Amino acid sequence: MSVPLPPAPAAEGVTARLGKVVLRAGNLVAGWPWWVQVALVYLAARLVSAAIFAAAAIHQGTNPWFPPAPDYWKFITIWDGRWYQQAADNGYPSELPVDQNGVVKENAWAFYALFPFLARGVGAITGLGTLQSLTAIAMVAGLFAALVIFKLFREVTGRRAAMWGVVFVSTFPISPILQVPYAESLNLLLLAASLLLVVRRRYVAAIPVVVLMCFSRPTGVPFAAMLGLLLLWRLWRRFGPARQSDAATSKGSLWSLAVLVCITGAAALAWPVIAWAVTGDPAAYTRTETAWRGDELVPFKPWFDTGRMLFGPVLGVLAPFVFAGLFVLAMVSKPVRALGMELRLWCACYMGYLLVFLHPQTSTFRMLLPLFPLALGAALLSKSKAYRGAVVVMFLLLQIVWVVWLWAWAQLPGGGDYPP
Repeated sequence: MSVPLPPAPAAEGVTARLGKVVLRAGNLVAGWPWWVQVALVYLAARLVSAAIFAAAAIHQGTNPWFPPAPDYWKFITIWDGRWYQQAADNGYPSELPVDQNGVVKENAWAFYALFPFLARGVGAITGLGTLQSLTAIAMVAGLFAALVIFKLFREVTGRRAAMWGVVFVSTFPISPILQVPYAESLNLLLLAASLLLVVRRRYVAAIPVVVLMCFSRPTGVPFAAMLGLLLLWRLWRRFGPARQSDAATSKGSLWSLAVLVCITGAAALAWPVIAWAVTGDPAAYTRTETAWRGDELVPFKPWFDTGRMLFGPVLGVLAPFVFAGLFVLAMVSKPVRALGMELRLWCACYMGYLLVFLHPQTSTFRMLLPLFPLALGAALLSKSKAYRGAVVVMFLLLQIVWVVWLWAWAQLPGGGDYPP
């Protein structure tokens, strides 16, 4: 019978010292202010994503933007970053570009104005180029979004779970989008701030934040729907059979919420109206958005078309219902119920918005980012460090897949490439 040998004294000493160093570092970080911890988490995640981008850039071949094997800074400015640059430098067309058949071609009206106009201002003040300004805004907005998300999560859970929720958001497979010249970071910041103010019932203070959010990305319509449903729920509690009366159903709170609903609805429609006023085409915005999908906007239909393409004529019809059913099950699960009424309503309304209007494709992964409150639900699923660590490792591996598969450009047999 063999007897295991004790570890060598030298190895034992090194292991013990390393353990003490890790323990002291953990205790030190745990004693730091929350905002320092969140900032470190976010910046560490962005450094990992930067390494993935840099590695993918080395292998980038011929592409529409620059010579092969570009540096990191050039590599992150491709795809829609160039559209935001065009909107910042040249504004928006007064006439929609059309092909020989009168079909509207891709143009800048698909990209909301807040992000490029901020870049124009930053460039004027700092002297930075447009793409550099867009990238700087995205990075700073992403950092502040992480800070606001932590405060939002703290409204419904403890500090440790909230921090893990931020870790999940920061390392999510499509989180590299937060450090490129896309409007996702800015929209995430404004969306998280809007949700935080709504959760705290500071509806009047939320008005300017929500209006800015509506000019960053098309999240205004589902946000208005969420607020409208929240108002109906509060009215039912106040005037329904139960007749509950509390701070949330007070007369002043209900009136403030009603004002926010109306202003959000108007702000959500403002960008399509502006596109109409400038171009003279009432459908300028929707015609521009559908230029990327190649057909007209028909609610729900693209999900069934994509389902049939992926799974065949029978399973393809069932696929959207299965997807919607799985989402409903997630929404009624215990960890997601712990998010509270406002965050659950937002997730439900945003997913409903995607089901009605979205054309599912590879860009769909990126468009799921506004469902970030579900990251907290995932963190609340288990307190196990092994589970939470495994999720982070899986997310980081999927970042590699996302960057190499979708961000890096490769010529497809039919022309073009899958968009990120």
